[in-house]
This record gives sequence, structure tokens and C-alpha cells, in this order.
Amino acid sequence: MATTGSGTKDDPWVLKTPPGTSEYTMYRDEEADLSTLVCKVGSTTLGYQLRCIEDLHAMLREHGDWMPLGAADEQKPAKEGTVEAWGRSPDNPVRGWYGTKKGLRGRFGMYVPPLLEALGLAELEHGPRNNRMRAI
Repeated sequence: MATTGSGTKDDPWVLKTPPGTSEYTMYRDEEADLSTLVCKVGSTTLGYQLRCIEDLHAMLREHGDWMPLGAADEQKPAKEGTVEAWGRSPDNPVRGWYGTKKGLRGRFGMYVPPLLEALGLAELEHGPRNNRMRAI
């Protein structure tokens, strides 16, 4: 999927969810206390630790195959073996949630994978549901 923007607050990346049904923006905020990847979906603002880009890419390279996205809200459990489960696992490099706003820490598997695809770091499926990704 094509994207626009350079990833700054004034020129955010304009992305679409894996099924291509919703548009959202992301940008790097390296001046925050914890460098953040800011995600704006409608009037909702989510945040993920900026290091998630490199960490997710490294994990996918090590995994070596397709991995289901498994997007889920924070309040719902994530299916094991998914990008979403890894994004909140005590076994990932940050030892827990990459999401920075309590109550809005989920949906890692929905919003971060399209950015990795746009950056040329991963390949992503774009079906109506049950999408997967793998490192390039």
C-alpha cells in the first residue's frame, strides 16, 4: 500500500489499516519523555514506544516466517503467537506493553505493521481479516 508523509508532526505518515478500510496517521515524537510513535485514529491518539519499529522488525527476522497480526484492544486478551501478543509480552525487549497510554495500549497489531510495510521493512497481507506479516 502506498503511503505519504515523512513521519514528522507537521508531515505525518498517512497509512491504512491492513484491510485498507480505515486511514490514520503516525509520526515520530522524539522529544517526549519516552521517544514515541504517535498514532492518530480519528479523534483518538495512541502512542507506542518508538523503538517498536526496530524491535518488531528484529523479532520478525528471527521468526523467519509469516506471523498473524491478531489486533486486539487492551482490555481483550491477545491470541498467542501473534504480533499483538508479542507487543504486550513480558518476553519482548521492553518487558511488556509497547503502548504508552493506559487503556489505549492495544491495537499494536493493527497500526504498527502498516508502518513497517511503508518503511520497506516488512511484507503485509491486506485481506478483510486474519492478516499476517513477515520481515523483508
